[in-house]
Amino acid sequence: MENEKRYSQMTEAELKQEIVQLKEKARKAEQLGIVNEFAVMERKAVMAKAYLLDPADFKPGEIYAVDGAPGTYFKIDYMNGVFAWGYRLNGNGKQEALPISLLK
Repeated sequence: MENEKRYSQMTEAELKQEIVQLKEKARKAEQLGIVNEFAVMERKAVMAKAYLLDPADFKPGEIYAVDGAPGTYFKIDYMNGVFAWGYRLNGNGKQEALPISLLK
């Protein structure tokens, strides 16, 4: 197994390159009909994007739209690294964590 860097250790340029590679792998998996592989690559790209954002830009108590889920909103209770912990409005009320790259 390769000795890969964590996203938190990568530079901005490395993260951007990683996202490009993951998107390409996801595209190929989608073309081949490998749904699980596609989902994994998409999720990894979302995580890498989160490390390009500043967690300080996301405030507890604020409500954000959830990217990729039209009409879904997320209220942040607290931040932990690049994850926003809170709950979806009109959801089941259970607390969950979303990467900040999913919030807009």
